Amino acid sequence: MNQPRILIVDDETLNIELIAKIFMDDHEVLFATDGAKALELAASTNPDLILLDIMLPGMDGFEICARLKTEPHTADIPVIFITGRDDIETETRGLALGAVDYITKPINPQIVRMRVGNHIELKRARDRLTELATTDGLTGLANRRRFDEVLEREVQRHLRSHEPLTVIMLDIDHFKLYNDTYGHLRGDDCLRAIACSIHGSLLRATDLAARYGGEEFACILPDTGALEDVTAIAERIRTNVIALKIPHETSPTAPHVTVSLGLVSCYCTQSLQPEQLTAAADKQLYLAKSLGRNRYALEQPDRKS
Repeated sequence: MNQPRILIVDDETLNIELIAKIFMDDHEVLFATDGAKALELAASTNPDLILLDIMLPGMDGFEICARLKTEPHTADIPVIFITGRDDIETETRGLALGAVDYITKPINPQIVRMRVGNHIELKRARDRLTELATTDGLTGLANRRRFDEVLEREVQRHLRSHEPLTVIMLDIDHFKLYNDTYGHLRGDDCLRAIACSIHGSLLRATDLAARYGGEEFACILPDTGALEDVTAIAERIRTNVIALKIPHETSPTAPHVTVSLGLVSCYCTQSLQPEQLTAAADKQLYLAKSLGRNRYALEQPDRKS
C-alpha cells in the first residue's frame, strides 16, 4: 500500500517543520501556507488527511474546511484542526463544519501521530467499502450507482462554477450479434477491453467513466470549456476502440467492434435535473445510431452563453 499522504496547512514555517517531522519517515507530507494553495493541493493531490490551522491570512481555516466539504472531489478527505485556540465555541464550530478531530497546541507528537493514524485507517476502510459498492465487477469501472451520485454532485457544483458540464452515453454497436457470434465469454472480454479503452481515453483525474448497464457506458466530463475539446474526447474514445481491432465479422457497420456516442454539453441551471442530461445524451446516442453508427452526435443547448 502507498504511503499515506498528509497535507499540512499552516502559515508558520516552524509549525510545519514540527508537524512534518512527526510523519516524514513513513508518510508523504505536503504543505500550504494559505487557503488558496491548500484548496489547490487538496483537489490535485487527494491527500488521505489534512491538518489545518485556523488562524491563516486571508481565508481562515473555517472557510477552507467549509469549501473542502462542499466540493465533490475533496468532501471525503478527513480534516483535523490543529490550532492554538482551545475554547469550546471554536472547537464546536470546527467539528460542526465537518472536521473529524480537533487538536490544540502545543502538540504532543505521539498523540498527534496516533490520532492521524486512526483517522487515516478509518478513511481507507471507508474507501474500500465504497469502492466495492460503487465499482462494476466485470469491467472495474464505476457502476450505475456511482455514476448517478457523481452526476448529481457535479450538477450542483456547476451551478456555482458556471462552467459547462458534459455527459457522454455510448453503446457497443451490434453487441447482441457479437455475443451470438462469439459467445458470452468473448462478450465479457470485449466489454472489459472497451471499458479499459474508454478509461484510458479520459485524461483528467476529474473525468469519470462508468458502465451504465449491459453494453452501455457513460462518462462525466466536468468543466469542459471549448466544444472542440468535448468533440476531441468523443473522437478519441471512438478511434481508440477501433484501434483495439476486436473482430466482429457479423457487424453490418465494420469488420471490427465499434461504438456510437451521444453527447450533451451545457451550462447547469436551477431547473436542470441530472436525469435530463442522461436523457439528452441518450437521445443523441440514438441519433448517432440512426445515422449509421460508429460516430458521435452532440447536443449543445446553451453553449453560446
